[in-house]
Amino acid sequence: MSKAQAEISTILMDKVADWLNQSALAGSDLETLVKGFCERLAAAGLPLKRVHLSFSMLHPLYDALGFTWFRGQGIEVEGFRAEPGGPSDRFLTSPYYHLLSNKLDHLRRRIDPSLPPEFPIFDELRLIGVTDYMAFVHPFSNTSQGMIGSWSTDSATGFSDSMISALLRIQSHLAIATKMAVLTKLADNMMTTYLGGDAGRRVLDGQIKRGEGDTIRAALVMGDMRGSSRLAETSGREIYIDTLNQFFDAVAAPFNRKGGQIMSFIGDGFIAVYPCERHRSQSEVACQAALAAAHKATARMMDLNLRRKEQGLGDIQFGIGLHVGNVMFGNVGLTDRLTFSAFGSAVNEVQRLQTLTKKYPHSVLASEDFASYCGTNSWLTLGKEELRGIKQKLTVLAPDLSGALALDEDAALEPIHDRRSDAEQVMLLHRDTARISAGDPSKLQ
Repeated sequence: MSKAQAEISTILMDKVADWLNQSALAGSDLETLVKGFCERLAAAGLPLKRVHLSFSMLHPLYDALGFTWFRGQGIEVEGFRAEPGGPSDRFLTSPYYHLLSNKLDHLRRRIDPSLPPEFPIFDELRLIGVTDYMAFVHPFSNTSQGMIGSWSTDSATGFSDSMISALLRIQSHLAIATKMAVLTKLADNMMTTYLGGDAGRRVLDGQIKRGEGDTIRAALVMGDMRGSSRLAETSGREIYIDTLNQFFDAVAAPFNRKGGQIMSFIGDGFIAVYPCERHRSQSEVACQAALAAAHKATARMMDLNLRRKEQGLGDIQFGIGLHVGNVMFGNVGLTDRLTFSAFGSAVNEVQRLQTLTKKYPHSVLASEDFASYCGTNSWLTLGKEELRGIKQKLTVLAPDLSGALALDEDAALEPIHDRRSDAEQVMLLHRDTARISAGDPSKLQ
């Protein structure tokens, strides 16, 4: 590469920085931001072969998001799980570990095919023609949030001083733009996790005043774990919480998919809704989806109880009520402490239906209105019940759940993965750097 080719246009790099600023202000998501940024760097004349960026996230399920861009191939995205475990040997010999454990901002290495690799990742980079590599750490603040990544080139002469200068300058712009995207993602994660998808979007869109909301029609689900009070009294806190979470994983999870939204967890129970329009076809879709989820929940609980039996543990019993009707959907509470939930007479009715599973030998009960929208499914009519606080008697039915015996791949409980990727371990180490520097390496995860 000639000297002229090695020079990077500051005008074009300024255009990339401007694009980053505009995208951040426009609220672009991380994937769009990272992909557009890498493509624009390549278009500006930087001979990048591979770019890897990871961002630590505050999220109940994931510790980090990772993006790997390859020239001409696009971008790969990974969500790194929040699970217990320790760093792998591969990670402990990685450039990222070297950076973080030595409190370095940057690390640059030429990759010489004739020499043994200093880090295992260099063998993989060498196979795709990489000649020069730079890794970096860029914290967003004194918190655990930050960015870590690497630049790789296949230029025969490696990174020139002009390229390094350009990357260092643009890195600060990237950190600012991605921090805004991470914070936006954080807000979305928290709203979705704590309020549910639709309710979270409503709050983020500004529906935040007490009394704001809508009346919607929905298929309603109320689920409850049996024997939780006795379990809380006879078992320790950890056993009780673990059992409760097993119940939610098995029974509640199916109702948070395919149109269903869990509105809230109430002690050892939950309420979910399947919003629909006020005409028959939409009501049929919603009720049939809720019934299918009840089948999956039953199958998943059977699978879980088999596993618990193998471990010498008792069965977890549960009850589910299914109903359909109009509900009020919005903000209630104090002016300075609100919750977003569904409420109204239909919610009271489905709650009463759920309690009837203690009377009848069926774990799932439904109202006649709900059953009427579920097509040819077999139903057993149990009788009419006078529900407390409700004037008209409600016809109670039990669905045929024999099909739940045939577990499909979606019904069975997913296996637990105990291996972290190297990028995930990077973010965990980055998160715990303060603990290491404080002389507490035992806290390193």
